[in-house]
Order: sequence, then C-alpha cells, then structure tokens
Amino acid sequence: MAPSSTVVAKIKVQLKLSISRLRMVQQKDTAIAKQQRRAMAQLLEQGKEESARIRVENIIHSDITTELLEILELYCELLLARTGLLEAKECDPGLEEAVKSIIYAAPRTDIKELQTVRQLLVEKYGKDFALAAVDNSDGKVAERVVRKLRVDPPERALVQAYLEEIARTYGVAWPKREQVREEDEDDSDEPGQGQAVKVLEVPMAAEELSKATPPRDLGPRSPVSVAPPSPSTDNVNPRIRLPGPPELKPGAKMMGLKRTAATEARSEGKEADPGSRKGLVGGKIPDVDELAKRFAELKR
Repeated sequence: MAPSSTVVAKIKVQLKLSISRLRMVQQKDTAIAKQQRRAMAQLLEQGKEESARIRVENIIHSDITTELLEILELYCELLLARTGLLEAKECDPGLEEAVKSIIYAAPRTDIKELQTVRQLLVEKYGKDFALAAVDNSDGKVAERVVRKLRVDPPERALVQAYLEEIARTYGVAWPKREQVREEDEDDSDEPGQGQAVKVLEVPMAAEELSKATPPRDLGPRSPVSVAPPSPSTDNVNPRIRLPGPPELKPGAKMMGLKRTAATEARSEGKEADPGSRKGLVGGKIPDVDELAKRFAELKR
C-alpha cells in the first residue's frame, strides 16, 4: 500500500484534470443540445409531433447528464479545496458526502479522470468504505446524484413542457389546436359581463356651482402663455416679470416744472372771486352792464 501522502498528491492531480475535463464535456453537450433543440423546432413546424416527442427524450437525458456532471465538478472542487483533510486515515465527515458521491457516480460516466479519482479514493479509505458508497447502505450519497442516475422514462408532463419551451424559443406556433381555440373564444360576439364603474368624484351642489367663477380661457387665447410661478417660503406672492422696454422715470428738471405749474394753478384759484362764478349762466361770459352793476354794489 502506497503512503498516504503519495495517494493524496495523486488525488490532487487527478482532481484538477477531472475538473477541466468535466467543464469541457459540459460545453460540448450544451452545444449538441442546442442543435437538437433546433431540429425539434423544425419537426414541430412540419407537424411531426410524434417524432418530436420521441426525440425530445434524448434532449432530456442529455440535460440530466449535464446537471450530474456539474454536481460532480462541484464535489471535485470541494475535495481540491480541502486536500488537507484527506491526510487523515478516516474520512472526514465534511468530505464524506462528496467522496461517496464520486465513488457512486464515477462508473456511470465517461470521464476517465474521474474514474481514476474513484480508484485512488477506494485505495485511500478501503474496500468496506467503497462497498458502503456503491450500495448507499448508509444513505450518505447525495440524493440529487441518485435521482440524476435513475434510468426512468421522462414523464409526459416534462416532455410536453420541453416541447412548449422549444416552440416558444424558436417562434413556432405550437400547439396549433389550442391557439385556434383561444382565437375563436376571443373573437366570439357574446357580450361580456360589465362591471360597475365607481364614482371617483362627488358631484357638486347647486349652490357651490353658482358661487364658482367662470374660467378665464373662454375667449380667444393668446398663442403665448406663461405659467404663473408657484409660491414658496422665500417668495410667498410671486409675480411674473415679462421682458420689455425699461420704464422712463422723469428727471429732476421735469419734476421741478411740474411742481411750479401746480403752485401757480393753486394761487390763481385762490385769487379768483368765487362770487363771479355765480354769474355764469350756461357757461357764458357776463355782459359789461352786469359787471358795472356788480362794481357799483361793491362800492356801496
């Protein structure tokens, strides 16, 4: 029996090779699955539904195998990250699921590097440990690995779901019968059940309507409209200032002339006799005789 350190070194090398190989196989299977899906879409478009249902099982099986390889790749990365725990004689509980899952699933794959890892793990932990893993007597193998390795035909619902997804992805009108039935139901002239529309606003009373002011935009509107600014805490009563010619303010000379004219008008009004205004009839100037009589009366 080889020393434990030598076996662990070999396991580490084979784990790296297995990870790269598993990734390569997954990429290859994914590319092949895309081609197969395109072929399924052509069969559905041609109306060969039975042939498509039989061939789609190969796609389902390929997808399951790809998922299994992805799980095994994760277990290999886990063992590679915890190679220090492989030095112990007994299998560490944190590695038991990964080790037994690889021993259980490796013979059912075509990855030679993974099968080499399995042989090294059996050599490291013994035949009893390997038999327990192969039979899964203690249930330590991951349930998803056991489920992926079952050889059962896919369910009819799964096949139908695959075909519908392929048809939707590649723009194929399938299934046609259901689509025609849905179009007939949509085009039917049967009246639908209407729903009552809720009143969103309460109607205004007659008094409130009479108090309301008419809108300002009843007449012809100007093509240029300016929205009033909204009040803020800095400017409670905002005003609109439109651009225009500057306002002309009178100078000092003009103000002085206005003041002198006003004072002269006031002085003339005081000197005028208020009684003379009574003689005005109909706004006419009095005669000379009337004026002489008035002067005579004033002399007395």
